[in-house]
Amino acid sequence: MERYTGTTARGIRTPIIRQGDDLVRIAADSIMQAAAAEGWQLHDRDVVAVTEAVVGRSQGNYATLDQIAADISARFPQGEVGVLFPILSRNRFAMLLRGIARGVKRVVLQLSYPADEVGNALVSQDKLEDSPVDPWRDVLTEARYRELFGVNPHPFTGVDYVAHYRELIEAEGAHAEIILANNPRQILRHTPYVLYCDIHTRRRTQRILAEAGAVTLYGLADILCAPIKGSGYNERYGLLGSNKADDERVKLFPRDCQPLVEALQAELRERTGAHVEVMIYGDGAFRDPVAMIWELADPVVSPAYTAGLEGVPNEVKLKYLADNDFKHLDGQELVDAIRAYIASKPANLVGVMAAEGTTPRRLTDLLGSLADLTSGSGDKGTPVVVIQGYFSNLAD
Repeated sequence: MERYTGTTARGIRTPIIRQGDDLVRIAADSIMQAAAAEGWQLHDRDVVAVTEAVVGRSQGNYATLDQIAADISARFPQGEVGVLFPILSRNRFAMLLRGIARGVKRVVLQLSYPADEVGNALVSQDKLEDSPVDPWRDVLTEARYRELFGVNPHPFTGVDYVAHYRELIEAEGAHAEIILANNPRQILRHTPYVLYCDIHTRRRTQRILAEAGAVTLYGLADILCAPIKGSGYNERYGLLGSNKADDERVKLFPRDCQPLVEALQAELRERTGAHVEVMIYGDGAFRDPVAMIWELADPVVSPAYTAGLEGVPNEVKLKYLADNDFKHLDGQELVDAIRAYIASKPANLVGVMAAEGTTPRRLTDLLGSLADLTSGSGDKGTPVVVIQGYFSNLAD
């Protein structure tokens, strides 16, 4: 039978997930109820994606600001810390900064400019270019930043993050010093005790500071990588990927995810006979073209997935084939020729001209981005996404 649709993504509504809930059973039940009510069924190689938020909640993977402060105090017994390259976010970092400041007496905060790692701007590119500042070399004090650029509220939230982060530090009883610089070594001119807070560039930052002689050097991945006074934890990512739960708690990035995806895969196979792939997803890997902000504030798009999602797509560009190899054909003859080409394409298309422009990103990054856009981060109530037809092509 001819297929008339390609990839489809369905957000699946579930009950509100609480700590201790059986997430495998709830996800499977919700998928089966949706399929029965709406007249579809699971097939081999369909993908079930579950958002990391409900995984962490079902695990009870939370930490209080006091528990964060206790870990910081133990790692920085000198009572001071240089907080390097955090992102500008009330949800992602403001809570962590409160916990950090609560654990010490002095905080030196070094912010990158004109924007943070994921694109939240402290000053517009136009303002920067009109100034005498060289962002590759110049270090700005807070006073110099104000003198040059004034107040620059975030375009979405209206928050002045320089002022906001200072207020958070001082409200926890710590002394705050703020500088803007893009060279990580600059923090060592103010303190040898450093907590680097960048996400995707963290390994480079760690190497540079270790070579530059940092006395104490930790990253966010090192904080709460083990339980502190009964806290949740993440042995691999620590505080990376965490976000605000309430005024005194953060939800950590989920741990022990591999058993969950394999258990859900087995449960759905038992119920339907279909061999589906399962993944946990967080932020998608995409960028807002207007605000120029990257969505990916998590350390990875997918912390766990079943084996069939390993690798990258192996696809050819249909428009290239139609405009080049088969430009002399038309109609059904053209379709048949392209289908035959796809059916016999090599297992590895690296260097093949017909694959040029397909940009082979990891399957989990592509599928996680699709799932994130489908479920959204608001009130849709669909923390499970079913993706069908993703692995089909014109030749199937």
